[in-house]
Amino acid sequence: MGTGQDLYTKARSIIPGGNQLLSKRPEMFLPEQWPAYYSRSKGVEIWDMDDNRFIDITHCGVGAPILGYADPDVENAVIEAVQAGTTTTLNCPEEVDLAELLLELHPWAEMVRYSRTGGEIMAMAVRIARAASGRDKIAFCGYHGWHDWYLSANLAEDDALDGHLLPGLDPAGVPRGLAGTMFPFHYNQLGELRAIVNQHGSEIGAIVMEPARGTGPEAGFLEEVRAIATQIGAVLIFDEVTSGWRMNTGGIHLTYGVNPDMVAFAKAMANGFPMAAVIGTREVMDAAQGSFISSSGWTEKVGPAAALATIRKHRRESVPDHLIEIGSRVQNGWVEAAGAAGLNIQVAGIPPLSTFAFEHGNPAAMASVFTQEMLAKGFLASTGLYVLYAHQHHHIDSYLEAVGEVFGLLRKLVDNEEVEQYLKGPVRHSGFYRLA
Repeated sequence: MGTGQDLYTKARSIIPGGNQLLSKRPEMFLPEQWPAYYSRSKGVEIWDMDDNRFIDITHCGVGAPILGYADPDVENAVIEAVQAGTTTTLNCPEEVDLAELLLELHPWAEMVRYSRTGGEIMAMAVRIARAASGRDKIAFCGYHGWHDWYLSANLAEDDALDGHLLPGLDPAGVPRGLAGTMFPFHYNQLGELRAIVNQHGSEIGAIVMEPARGTGPEAGFLEEVRAIATQIGAVLIFDEVTSGWRMNTGGIHLTYGVNPDMVAFAKAMANGFPMAAVIGTREVMDAAQGSFISSSGWTEKVGPAAALATIRKHRRESVPDHLIEIGSRVQNGWVEAAGAAGLNIQVAGIPPLSTFAFEHGNPAAMASVFTQEMLAKGFLASTGLYVLYAHQHHHIDSYLEAVGEVFGLLRKLVDNEEVEQYLKGPVRHSGFYRLA
């Protein structure tokens, strides 16, 4: 039990759930062993509360600092913004500059609104879409945050969201009156969307989806979703909080050549500083003026300044090319290491957002042993990786060498049926759980 774990024990007694983000709970990685807190970071290096240094090759700030921790170009822009005063009676001009840059990158779009988090921006996008369409009901695919509109899907069926990234999401506190307003369909399953449209088409105000996450679209999938939305008069919203800025400078929908009516960004657009944007056609976005959507926190200067610095560097340095190269190398390395060890794994995801899953015995226990042993070798590692621009080939060299060694150990543990016994603590969680 290090200083970080001691602090987390205290946190659980005074912060419901222990922290603010499910994806950063130590239980999602290695209960009772994960360092939990950091003292400083740089590039892809993190120092814990006991000054132990780790190379981060896991979800890396949940993909937000896409350039790397404490990127100097972004940090300098933020320091200048702080020194100028972050919030005043007047508006910051950076929000206009950022709007022009976002629209330059996405020529189909005409207007922009801001918030500061992914959950907020998706709630805003859905509000605007409902205002524009005059309809309340939503067909959706994928994960879209914690707000009432999304979690209400689990009011009718408590497992409706299980196939959309996180199983077991509890809608406690969500008004029961929202039941029956959300209709989930699975990615690449056009038949499911068509069935929803056949039954509720005239009531559907928006189709909300991630254009890509764990896999890419089958031929014609996004095009047909686009056609269906147009046919029924629904607003098509692409949630690119996760997929944006990884395969190109902008939304991944540009790679696929399918334009939505609205697209939402957050996370990576400001290298981890709080910033989010929704952009869209004038016809749809102008409906925001008919609904009260307003917050003093959305007017501060740091977020737009960080986003401008991030996006400009992202484009200047051809960051996506590097993310794809590193991600592809890691995916191939996992496959080669598993083959050498005689392990069966399933690799998935676009290269900058890669995952693997063990296909033996108890996958959660095996993943926990993997994290435990990689931690001992100086890596924050799990079964997924958000690639950062700061990840260099020398980091991947040492990482894949360690992966090969740990995969070899796991093979022996599987053969001897000793995986669970080898763990020094509990097995990791894989979804939403109430903490005791």
